[in-house]
Amino acid sequence: MKKVLTILIITGFTFLFSNANAQKVYKVQYESQADLKVYIVQYESQCDLKVYTVKYESQASKDGLWYSVDYESQADKKIYFVDYESQADLKIFFVDYESQAGWKNVAKSHLLKF
Repeated sequence: MKKVLTILIITGFTFLFSNANAQKVYKVQYESQADLKVYIVQYESQCDLKVYTVKYESQASKDGLWYSVDYESQADKKIYFVDYESQADLKIFFVDYESQAGWKNVAKSHLLKF
């Protein structure tokens, strides 16, 4: 019984501290291939999520830190950039600094959960 409990606790901590929030994204060519339709807004006040693009996969450790992968199979989410705001599931604004990244509309956070 002790052994089973230990395994369950270790599994739980592994799940909690794994890259569950890693945001590896791949830009698809067609809307039908996407998990998420994204629109880039002009002003920060209009967005749901402030996004900062990181250089290394290991830096994509919180919501809003996106790492662009080279292959679709490596991605956590496949995204398609739409032309009109009304077509989007998520509106994003690209920020200049990593510390600025994060949710402005937390109600949409379920869109990036894995």
